[in-house]
Amino acid sequence: MTNITIYCSNNDYVGFRVSGHSGYSEAGYDIVCAGISALTINCMNSIEELTEERFSVFQHEDDGVIDYMLDDKPGMEAEILLKSLVLGLRDLEKEYKDFISLDYKEV
Repeated sequence: MTNITIYCSNNDYVGFRVSGHSGYSEAGYDIVCAGISALTINCMNSIEELTEERFSVFQHEDDGVIDYMLDDKPGMEAEILLKSLVLGLRDLEKEYKDFISLDYKEV
């Protein structure tokens, strides 16, 4: 199962942690893992390319871990990108609830 924690601060999304492999299918054929990866990596790349936000990120591919956190309160663009990420992840969780666990943590 892939465990996803959305980091929140004062009603703003400020980052996320993704860990584990979904187990939906074998590596290379796992559409759930591919969907989660596409959403999270696109969000990180979009924030980096389209905003002036500073952030920290830790990745460990073998364990399926990505830990991403904005350094400051998000600007409007980063806020929209993070909300879009959460929307996509919630939709995946609804469809594949046996393979994704999504929760929220105040930081």
